[in-house]
Amino acid sequence: MKKMGLVLALALAMSLAAAQTTSSMLSGVQGGVTSLCQSLLELMPVVAMLMIVLAGVIYAAGQMMGAETRARANVWATAALTGALIAVLIVVVAKPVLNAIYSANGTIGC
Repeated sequence: MKKMGLVLALALAMSLAAAQTTSSMLSGVQGGVTSLCQSLLELMPVVAMLMIVLAGVIYAAGQMMGAETRARANVWATAALTGALIAVLIVVVAKPVLNAIYSANGTIGC
């Protein structure tokens, strides 16, 4: 009996979701993608710069330590620089990819 109620509730939810118009769904998706793109363009360069500075600090601090700690610091600094590179790559690639996927007229306002 509980399963039948769950199936009916699921069917009702699916029918309500299908009743939405395509234009309202499209504007909601475009608004969300625009917000995501703007957030990426604002946040990622700051994160990349902080990771570069952090990598420098880790590397410099590691040079004052023993051999094992120095080796670990080099690995951590390299990982931070790799993260910064990926952040820059995301900033460069995100806007054209999101425009290509979700744009109706060639731009999503980002």
